[in-house]
Amino acid sequence: MRSLSARLNIVLVACLLLPGCSARPRDTLVIGSKNFPEQALLGEILAQHLEAQTHLRVERRFYLAGTYICQQALLAGRIDAYVEYTGTALTAILHEPPGRNPDAVFDQVKSEYQQRFGLTVMPSLGFNNTFAIVIRGEDARRLNLKTLSQAAAYTPQWRAGFGFEFMERPDGYPGLARTYGLHFAGQPQILDLGLLYRALLDKQVDLLAANSTDGLIAAKDLVILEDDKHYFPPYDAVPIVRADTIARYPEVETAIAELAGKISDAEMRKMNYEVAGQGHDASDVARQFLRDNKLD
Repeated sequence: MRSLSARLNIVLVACLLLPGCSARPRDTLVIGSKNFPEQALLGEILAQHLEAQTHLRVERRFYLAGTYICQQALLAGRIDAYVEYTGTALTAILHEPPGRNPDAVFDQVKSEYQQRFGLTVMPSLGFNNTFAIVIRGEDARRLNLKTLSQAAAYTPQWRAGFGFEFMERPDGYPGLARTYGLHFAGQPQILDLGLLYRALLDKQVDLLAANSTDGLIAAKDLVILEDDKHYFPPYDAVPIVRADTIARYPEVETAIAELAGKISDAEMRKMNYEVAGQGHDASDVARQFLRDNKLD
C-alpha cells in the first residue's frame, strides 16, 4: 500500500498537470520551490528580484514536495522557474552517474536540460549545498570522529534517519552505504525533512543526511562528518527557467543573471538560520539580502 505522502504527491502531480489547476493572468511569472526553508528563501529571492527588475507580476508556488514534482511542474508550464542543485539534476533527473568536477557537471546539466527539456540552466547563485552526514556533537567528541570512514565502525550500533528522496536517489543512501560499508542497527527511518533534526536531538536516530548549508547544524552543536571518499557530487544552486518564458520575457534572463555568484555558502547558512533557527519570515530575510547586495 502506498504511503499517505506518496498518494499526496501523486495527487499534486496530477493537479499540476491539469489545465484547470493553474490558470494565470497575462504577464505573470510563477516561481516554485521544493519543500524546505532554503528553497522558500531562494524562491523569495528570485520572486522579489524579478518583481523589482521587470514589469511582470510574480506568483509564488512554494513547497512543491521534492525534485520530481518541481521538474514536472516546470515541464508542464505550471511554474516558470525554481532553483535546483547541479548534482541533483545530474543524478535524479538526467539519471547520469555522479560527476566530481563542478564546471563539468554544470556544463553537462546545462546542455542536456536544453536538449532534452527545453529548459535554461542559469549560472550558479554562488554556493554548493552538498549532502551533509550529521551526528550529535557530543558523539563526535566522545568517539573522536571526523570522517565517514571513521564513523563506519560505529554505525552497526546506530540508527539512521533519512528523507524519502535520499533513500531513493542514485546519489543517496544505497551508494553511500556501499562506498563506506555502512550498516545500521535497523532499517533507516524515513522522516519528513522538517523532522530530521528533532529526531537527532531527541536521540531517536544517531545519524542523518542533511544539507551542508543548514543553519541549525552549528546552532544545535551538530557535526558534519567529512565525506573523505568524495562520494557526493557538487550541488551548486542554479536557477532553472523555461526557455519559452525567456523567449517571451527576455528581461527575466537578465534579472536572474544578476544574482549569479551573489550567495556564498556562509551567507546561505546565515539566512537559513535566521528562518529555521530564529523564526524570521523567509520573505523578510530575502528582502534584506537583496537590499544589502543592492539588488532590490
